[in-house]
Amino acid sequence: MSALLELDKVSKSFSRGGLFSSRRVDAVKEVSFTLDDGRPEIFTVIGESGSGKSTLARMILGINAASSGQVRLAGRDVASYERRAFMAQVQPIFQNPFEAFNPLKRLDRYLFMTAERFGGAADRAAAEELADGALRQVGLSLAEVSGRFPHELSGGQLQRVAVARALVARPRLIVADEPVSMVDASLRMSIVNLFGRLRDELGLSIIYITHDLATAYYISDRLIIMQKGMVVEAGPARAVLSAPSHPYSRQLRDAVLTPDSAGAFRARHPLKAAATPGATP
Repeated sequence: MSALLELDKVSKSFSRGGLFSSRRVDAVKEVSFTLDDGRPEIFTVIGESGSGKSTLARMILGINAASSGQVRLAGRDVASYERRAFMAQVQPIFQNPFEAFNPLKRLDRYLFMTAERFGGAADRAAAEELADGALRQVGLSLAEVSGRFPHELSGGQLQRVAVARALVARPRLIVADEPVSMVDASLRMSIVNLFGRLRDELGLSIIYITHDLATAYYISDRLIIMQKGMVVEAGPARAVLSAPSHPYSRQLRDAVLTPDSAGAFRARHPLKAAATPGATP
């Protein structure tokens, strides 16, 4: 099976102490993993603040270049892509939906622009059709969003619009960087469940970056755990989080995911979709 995304010993270092300083800090150290094409999954990157997970996301998105190693999309280094062609295949969802949109611009403008630039819409009618279809995938509609500014929606609604904007491009991969950390706790599971539906119904692969072990346990197929820029544990999500082998992984699990919490969590928030590849009965 061919690879959709490959990270081959990817590292990123930054200078510390000023532009001309010789001191270097390794934010990411030789991270490798592969997502197979044709096998949609939710691949989760877990780590605390400063672990390097967001730096890793920015390299996958082509925002930051790797200091060494390669990030390849469909066999090509991401740096070799024309930006528009890359964004048609890979779309981001960021942490704070209120920072993702200009407060002075209407939300439908973002959807139409994405449809025209990345979704192949030839005219406004086609852009409206793509936008409405994407919004309906996340439980909204163009009629509900049209003409409205970001402040007129709740945080949960706005994050759904952010997901819809990514879907308008009809990408092969979504990179979601802490997408529920700024959303009210009562709405987090609706967005996490949405990711499960997108994987199952649209065949999308999603890189889910989070510090939240509970949602990672609940929705992930595979995961890596990062500490100080390095991957300290990797594998099927349930296996890793149920019986972690690295001391740091055990510390995270013991602090957040008690023996009874995962079962109780699933009982409170059952997936609406059918059982997923990573789910347990």
